[in-house]
Amino acid sequence: MERPAWAPQGIDISVPSVSRIYDYYLGGSHNFEVDREAARKAMEFIPGLPKIMQANRAFMRRAVRFAVDEGITQFLDIGSGIPTFGNVHEVAQAACPEAHVLYVDHDPVAVAHSRAVLEGNDRTGVAPADLRKPREILDSPEAARLLDFDRPVALLLVAVLHFIEDEDDPYAAVAELRDALPNGSLLILTHAAYEGIPLPQEQAGGAVGVYKNIRNPLIMRSADEIAKFFEGYEMVEPGLVMMPEWRPDTPVAQEDPYAFSGFAGVGRKA
Repeated sequence: MERPAWAPQGIDISVPSVSRIYDYYLGGSHNFEVDREAARKAMEFIPGLPKIMQANRAFMRRAVRFAVDEGITQFLDIGSGIPTFGNVHEVAQAACPEAHVLYVDHDPVAVAHSRAVLEGNDRTGVAPADLRKPREILDSPEAARLLDFDRPVALLLVAVLHFIEDEDDPYAAVAELRDALPNGSLLILTHAAYEGIPLPQEQAGGAVGVYKNIRNPLIMRSADEIAKFFEGYEMVEPGLVMMPEWRPDTPVAQEDPYAFSGFAGVGRKA
């Protein structure tokens, strides 16, 4: 197997990675054949997976613009993946050049790419850390350089919590991050769910099986289970809704049916 020049040393390119599969769905070029193969297998069950990822990204961009409009200029994006066009720092810094953005991911490929993309932008950074260990993130040198925890922060958990199994207690991790943020901070979140996928659950479950087989289980949670992540936050209108329904820029009726596969919401710490 040929190792591309951009692949960091020490990466096992025979094992699929969630962030590289996501990059493939979004039309990116930083993925290997093993990632493309897993993505194509999942798409045999849910052909609209790229549409779901695009809906995720579109929500993220709307939510980041909302945060800047609310006066927030600091962003902590955990499980950020591989930066593709229209990422958090591009959206935030287009609206507010002074915005600071810290990306966090535990995938070495995502971290290496983020560093390459962000080179020369001193108001951004990337920390190699895991959502399951919030202290590692909060105590990282990158967080100390970029984030002032005395002022509101927008915490982004976009398409990441559904990769954390219940036994790893994602609720505790989210609560620990919340407790570290000052009042006025925002939680920007999306999560996969069977609800809304325009397919029988058995068929959609086939795609979930693909992720399980590559040892990155995809945990589908109900709207009530997803709402629990917002404990300690006041929901911003319109609340926890399907991704295209959160403050849409264009008529929701024009959206692809697959775009409604998953929930999105923004909460404000009061």
